Amino acid sequence: MLDIVILAAGRGTRMKSDLPKVLHPLAGRPLAERVVRTAKALAPEHVFLVYGHGGDAVPRALADETLTFVLQAEQMGTGHAVRQAAPQLSPGGITLVLYGDVPLTRRETLEELLAVARTGALALLTVELADPTGYGRIVRQGGRVARIVEQKDAGAEELAIREINTGILALPTDRLTAWLDRLTNDNAQREYYLTDIVALAVNDGVPVITCHPAHTWEILGVNSRAQLAELERTHQGNRAAALMEAGVTLLDPARFDVRGDLVCGQDVVIDVNCVFSGQVELGDGVKVGANCMLQDVTIAAGAEILPFCHLEGARIGAHARVGPYARLRPGAVLGEDSHVGNFVEIKNARLGAGAKANHLSYVGDASVGAQVNIGAGTITCNYDGANKHRTVIGDNAFIGSNTALVAPVEVGAGATIGAGSVITKDAPAGELTLARAKQATIPGWQRPVKKK
Repeated sequence: MLDIVILAAGRGTRMKSDLPKVLHPLAGRPLAERVVRTAKALAPEHVFLVYGHGGDAVPRALADETLTFVLQAEQMGTGHAVRQAAPQLSPGGITLVLYGDVPLTRRETLEELLAVARTGALALLTVELADPTGYGRIVRQGGRVARIVEQKDAGAEELAIREINTGILALPTDRLTAWLDRLTNDNAQREYYLTDIVALAVNDGVPVITCHPAHTWEILGVNSRAQLAELERTHQGNRAAALMEAGVTLLDPARFDVRGDLVCGQDVVIDVNCVFSGQVELGDGVKVGANCMLQDVTIAAGAEILPFCHLEGARIGAHARVGPYARLRPGAVLGEDSHVGNFVEIKNARLGAGAKANHLSYVGDASVGAQVNIGAGTITCNYDGANKHRTVIGDNAFIGSNTALVAPVEVGAGATIGAGSVITKDAPAGELTLARAKQATIPGWQRPVKKK
């Protein structure tokens, strides 16, 4: 049985923010949420999240019925934090301790740590750093771990040690709870250090075995905005490498951001400065031009998104073409081979196969049939000041430029709407419908001039 305790009660003073440190986002998700996701991937019996600074902001932001939130009302060290969760830990199981501001630890690394803990040992995750400043040092005797010394309590010889404690550990729960009761705060910080259980394990003859991550970035925490930015680029680089390995072409992997989940087929091409958030799926052969933002979008095979498009909550059919400078809002559904051009906005509307709105138009709350042509400057007037109404355009209709379709209204299949019309009544199928004032010329009319 596995219980996981995530420590997330720190103030994060170097962030200089009213937002609790663990709620600052990395790739669009709070730091602590990323740790929780990794924890859940280990299939634990319980996940406890210890919070403190920021009041209820952390439980509110991370509300999840599978999480148990534990308040550390007074911050008295990591040992004290784990004590708050100790009464709820499962006897006879294994406890893994993680940190809410260390977001990139891989599941594979933690599985290795747990395998060691299940032998009855205290498993520590350690790593050697060129500059170990700020970290607790692993003190060994005869090659074996003897104790951990925190930076502020270390002497000159101990400060020279490069192997550091990451804080992440796993061990049998019964031993953890017994050692927590024996912790003291006899140190420079006057805190109860969780790391002091290492010396207690050594004294009790319990093996202390170290594991090491494959990558140093797995153990890096966030204490400042500069460190957060550094981890952001590390994470994005990892995502980019994985996508390219899977067959995606990134024209510049350094200028690419995923702030959610991105699933790509083969031969997808993504140009520079694109941002993907929420759930985005790109089918085989999709091309995304430079400087696009895609949020919660599904794009079928062969479609092309030209530069400077903003797509949110849309579904785009195979071989459709969007942009440049197009905006698709939630509820936009484009059929196969459809075209949405520059400075066109689509909202809560469906365009049938082969339909085109190529220039400067707004189509909202509408059903547009197959092979419809929507001329430049066309607007579906869907809002009467209080309620939204729907426009229906049948297959093969032709909507002339600068047409206003005042909903609710229906344009029949094959109908033609003359340019510049204001359509307030249904237009019959197969007919030409016009609604505009008769053109007149006033002979001899003079334009007014300014009075002297």
